[in-house]
Amino acid sequence: MTYRFRDLLALEPLSAAELTFLLDQSKPFQEIQRHPLKKLATLRGKTVALAFFETSTRTRISFNTAASRLGADTMNLQAEASSLKKGETLLDTAFNLNAMKPDCLVMRHSASGAADYVAGRLDIPVINAGDGTHEHPSQGLLDALTIRDRKGTIEDLNVTILGDLSHSRVARSNIHLLGKFGCRFTLCGPAMWVPRELEKIAPGTAIRSVYKIAEAVEDADVIIMLRVQTERQQEASISTNDYIHGYQLNAERLKRAKPDALVLHPGPMNRGIEITPEVADGPQSCVLEQVTNGVAVRMAILYLLIAGDDSDDTTHPAAQTPLTHNRRATDRSADQPVTKGKDS
Repeated sequence: MTYRFRDLLALEPLSAAELTFLLDQSKPFQEIQRHPLKKLATLRGKTVALAFFETSTRTRISFNTAASRLGADTMNLQAEASSLKKGETLLDTAFNLNAMKPDCLVMRHSASGAADYVAGRLDIPVINAGDGTHEHPSQGLLDALTIRDRKGTIEDLNVTILGDLSHSRVARSNIHLLGKFGCRFTLCGPAMWVPRELEKIAPGTAIRSVYKIAEAVEDADVIIMLRVQTERQQEASISTNDYIHGYQLNAERLKRAKPDALVLHPGPMNRGIEITPEVADGPQSCVLEQVTNGVAVRMAILYLLIAGDDSDDTTHPAAQTPLTHNRRATDRSADQPVTKGKDS
């Protein structure tokens, strides 16, 4: 079964079958990351506009890398250098980017719903790279792919999400995705960061809130750690020492989870605050796998949204031979013999 996507704005409206399709399409792109030559010609001649109205490092670089490995060109807009600083509206900025004729817009914004607002007014696909506290679809997908790789399934798992849930779009995307596969969620953090309405965001999904980490990680299959988002907090915050004492994931607390429990973190990771180095670097940690899988997932998303309707070939693009570099005239062919001089 093949699915077509006009945009990717959220995981909530997607079915389990559509989500499985996206994960399956990402799988072959994982192999590309292991090749010495990682560049495909799949999107050669296409342009991806990256509009990050909110600061980002990992997600922006990951999408840029994904586009490059598919052979696409990129154009970058970053918040600190954008015309929004000069009073231009979000929509005018989007219209100006669209006038440069990109084939897709990848967008991050601090306002929930911003990507959906822009997508309804442009004639090119829009990918939500994070909008306020709403959703982060590609992060949810890469987390699911990482879990499926390690566990062999994403069905019927006990998932604990620990940290600053009130500001977390990552938590919401994971709940919307994994909840469709029968996963059960335990949300944990300081009371002011665990809004009870989160228990109702995915009808039919088992979600409970607790406030003690020992209870939260008990019998967990997956633990998703969240960064404390001080930049989004307007209410009184818990002290760093109190947070470490009450909610830091360390090796002793991890023992309460299942022996094969996975630890995920969307980054950036604050070592020594929400997670200890021994856990972050331990065998149960999937943090670097998440980063690698993020490129594969974003390659799949870009391919499906930009080339999906144009491609009649049933062969997955990752099965193509990667592009070789252009050999200089002075490079010796592999089968060209070396001629030795008299003094050699």
